Amino acid sequence: MNRNSIIGFALIFLILIGYSYFMRPSPEEIEKQRKEIARQDSISRVNEARKANEAEKKAASFEENKDSSVVNTFTADTNKTIKQNTAQGFVKIDGPFAVAQQGEDEDIIIASDLYKLKISKKGGTISYAELRNYVTYDTTPLILFTKNTSQVNLLLTDNNLGTKDLYFEPIYKKGIREGQDSIYINKEETATIGMRLYPNDANGNVNKDRYLEFEYVFHGDNYMLDYNLNMNKVDDVVAPGYSEIIMQWNSMLQRVEKDGEQERKKTTIYYKYKDEEVDYLGEMSDEDDEEISTKLHWVSYKQQFFASTLIAESAFSHAKIHQIVDEDLKDFSKDYLQTMSSEIAIPLGGSELESFKMKWYFGPNKFKILKKYELGLEQQIPLGWGFFLLQWINRFAVIPVFDFLSSFNWNYGIIILVLTLLLKIVLFPIAFKTYTSSAKMRVLKPEIDEIGKKFPKQEDAMKKQQATMALYKKAGVNPMAGCIPMLLQMPILIALFYFFPASIELRQQSFLWATDLSSYDAIVSWDAQIPLLSQFYGNHVSLFTLLMTVTTIFYTKLNNDMMGSQQQMPGMKVIMYIMPIMFLGFFNNYAAGLSYYYFLANMITFGQMFVIRRLINEDKIRAKINENKKKPVKKSALAQRLEEAAKKRGVNTKR
Repeated sequence: MNRNSIIGFALIFLILIGYSYFMRPSPEEIEKQRKEIARQDSISRVNEARKANEAEKKAASFEENKDSSVVNTFTADTNKTIKQNTAQGFVKIDGPFAVAQQGEDEDIIIASDLYKLKISKKGGTISYAELRNYVTYDTTPLILFTKNTSQVNLLLTDNNLGTKDLYFEPIYKKGIREGQDSIYINKEETATIGMRLYPNDANGNVNKDRYLEFEYVFHGDNYMLDYNLNMNKVDDVVAPGYSEIIMQWNSMLQRVEKDGEQERKKTTIYYKYKDEEVDYLGEMSDEDDEEISTKLHWVSYKQQFFASTLIAESAFSHAKIHQIVDEDLKDFSKDYLQTMSSEIAIPLGGSELESFKMKWYFGPNKFKILKKYELGLEQQIPLGWGFFLLQWINRFAVIPVFDFLSSFNWNYGIIILVLTLLLKIVLFPIAFKTYTSSAKMRVLKPEIDEIGKKFPKQEDAMKKQQATMALYKKAGVNPMAGCIPMLLQMPILIALFYFFPASIELRQQSFLWATDLSSYDAIVSWDAQIPLLSQFYGNHVSLFTLLMTVTTIFYTKLNNDMMGSQQQMPGMKVIMYIMPIMFLGFFNNYAAGLSYYYFLANMITFGQMFVIRRLINEDKIRAKINENKKKPVKKSALAQRLEEAAKKRGVNTKR
């Protein structure tokens, strides 16, 4: 084995070690697994009791609302819970907020070029969020939530009385006239409104010097809005004696993408520890929860391409988060994704005047937008954050080039084509090195075949291998020279595998027959559920995936034909042909933009192979190899040291 071979094996070993090191579980993940195992028994008992209670409530709710929508079902469940709590004495009719339990449920509308939001007087919270520059898969307005599918509730007292049951008075501040219930904000403009809740004394009198306030500051050119909790002289009636107040945030997320199943798999709760890393619940799990005992910076209900995020300027004390795919609601409506809930602790200072500054983000999961906030929100976009090399490739190479090409307002199919061409140009030296190595192996193939005939028996495999390696060494050919360039390309291929399905820029962008490059490009579909086929392949045929598979098989054959050695392990050739067929089922439901990219990469590779074969003169390679054979074989430094050590041992033995 010569020096080049040793270097090749060493590099592969270092790559494998590096991969194992950077992909190993973090201490936080190990601790999370330990905690999960420790609390399995208690969780099981709690889940059994909760599921029994939920099943009883759902049965009644579905009976009452079986002909209505999921939205009405959610509303019925919520109202029913409120009535039950009231009947059982959990919500008092009297008390310091008795007056605030009466009012009219009206909305104040705030709109800009980016969004349309509604603030409800009942609860004083944002009850409707619509993104104006986006639509759903069926071209209806893209609404992240309504008052029937999402609810924010601040628990005020020990008896579970919360702000969701109370009526707030709007306080019109900057940019909004008194009594104005609808306002449009232009770019670079802001508008401020407060929603105040006043306690009453024992006689029902209200003193407006005392209040709890949700203050909102809207920005016309920003998906982020300020959300401040202000309390003035209400410490005796709002969480009295406590060092924190609990905010409940419940939301039933609805489908907005073409492929509801894929969207559900990419919908989960993300959260960021204060001054630490971002974490999330299991995306592929139908149910998951986490009790976070340390400080949190933000909690986000993340869908495939959009998110609703609650952010603390300082930090939340702790939180409990939970998500579940309710199978009853899933069967009830094809547009239902998940139900998410959080109990978030807001710290209190114990003084008469309290102010806790927060922010809401209702907007797209677009890297350029989220990155500018410098809050780690961009880590909700799956770009290969678990392995530093993948995220570096996407953040510092692919995304900047993709954004630059997007600035020309070309069709995104053309942008992917140009991006692929640029990547192939950058990788051309590696490809050239690979093809040069394969040409050398092809020249040596007749001699390698002769060695195979000389040692046909299985027990002579070691002699055959030694003779083959001696031939490589004498000819000056490194059999590993073609493998290392391929390994160097792998991080780029994997990084792009993450990039294309996560790119909101491709959402609902059409190209040729594909109507949405972020989803599958079905040219044929069917409704029947065919056993095994539907599970492995789906109920449609994606043409870009089919083209990618055919070209991959063709490339595999060409590559095998170009390789000069037949030293592959038994069955390896068969596996290389089976893998594209397996990918056919996997990619059939994946983003068309990704399959289109791999198809283009294969086609450009064919062109490169044609050009390189014209550039490489195999006669010159053969002459060079024959010239190398005439030269004395230079021993490696390691071999020389071993030989010298052997000679010394021989001398000592004679003595």
